[in-house]
Amino acid sequence: MSAHALIRLLILAGCGFAAPAAGAIDIWMRESEITAAFHDVTVDGRYADGKSFVERYRHDGRIEYSENGFKIGGRWSVTAGTLCTIYDSDADGGCYRVARVAENCFEFFFAARTEDDAPGPDQARPRWTARGSITGRMPTCPEGADV
Repeated sequence: MSAHALIRLLILAGCGFAAPAAGAIDIWMRESEITAAFHDVTVDGRYADGKSFVERYRHDGRIEYSENGFKIGGRWSVTAGTLCTIYDSDADGGCYRVARVAENCFEFFFAARTEDDAPGPDQARPRWTARGSITGRMPTCPEGADV
């Protein structure tokens, strides 16, 4: 089984992850990979409870979020190995570890509420939050997989 297949299997099985031990497979995207993947794109996603959302990561660091008619702006950044989405007037944002589980399938794991707290406490287990694909590209998230 390839390393990517093993990672995908572990993620889809709902396992929590602590910080990788020395020599372990690091499932998290690096800062440069996160920046390259999310710079000036829109992501269509779904939360664990099934709610859909759309998030636009603009080239100027601004973010536009919409969910079921609700819209809000804010800013996004890549901080301490996490993707941070901080909204203008809503405390529900935060910083997330990101795992690329397929060519156009990303999974987001809550790590910290603010950029100052990223990447979260040592040995903390990031909590799975959502899955999404970049709009306009062939989505490669598994159909029918539990989110």
